[in-house]
Amino acid sequence: MVLKDYLPHPSLQTIVRCYRIVHLTFNDMDAPLCKPYTPRPEHCLAFYPHDREQVDFTHRCGSVRNISVALVGQALSVTHRFIAGNFMVVQMLFQPGGLFRLTGIPTFEINDSYLEADLVFSKEVHLVNEAFYHAHTYAEIVHIANTFIAGLIKSGVKDKHPVDTVGQWMLCNPVVSIDALAKKSFLCPRQFERKFRERTGINPKLFARLVRFDRAFREKNLHPDRDWKTIAFDCNYYDYQHLVHDYRNFTGMKPADFHHLESKAPERIFGLAEHYYETQVV
Repeated sequence: MVLKDYLPHPSLQTIVRCYRIVHLTFNDMDAPLCKPYTPRPEHCLAFYPHDREQVDFTHRCGSVRNISVALVGQALSVTHRFIAGNFMVVQMLFQPGGLFRLTGIPTFEINDSYLEADLVFSKEVHLVNEAFYHAHTYAEIVHIANTFIAGLIKSGVKDKHPVDTVGQWMLCNPVVSIDALAKKSFLCPRQFERKFRERTGINPKLFARLVRFDRAFREKNLHPDRDWKTIAFDCNYYDYQHLVHDYRNFTGMKPADFHHLESKAPERIFGLAEHYYETQVV
């Protein structure tokens, strides 16, 4: 059983942040288990070479299922993902601006979306998914992913913009004024916000809140015994109440209540927790 992040080849890291591989196997007689999937500052391609998941939305009625390769837009609310059987997902998590550079699509157009990937990318995504199915090791999966992304880049990408660099910098530094970020991008604040939204799907203030929230969520996952006030402080919240405010906005629940629900997620059965870059394969 595995839940690990792998770094892409260095030549690809301005486009792809990491590859996340989740592989969990359940008894065929077991009912599907639910993972409440939090909003996080990312777009991704998700490949399902074996059994697939059902995704139920909380921001609107409806669900999707049986998608073999999904393009997942910037999520702004929790989705409930049901998995069973021999479940594997290979996620290609894009850098801020990375998906825009590959497609030219203003990314706000696919916020809160879970789409068939071949609506945007070519049918090649299904060949890649088949290659993942036949791979014998996770290192081989990473190699296949590197080859696929390198091919997309060769087909032509939009130029990197200073806004992309700022977005990547914000992943580790979410508490900065808009004026300071605009200055780093060599734009006025209004131009900066417009271009940032085009390339990440959301405005920079909301992006910074998602970065901070995601950090707090992962910190609690990795260290469940740490108290919430300490986590709030370590994740650059002004105080605990600001953390509660973000949890209510992004999950609809208080922090402790949401993590009680999340503690029953499928990976918890195997003692796994979400994190970034635990293992690096280049």
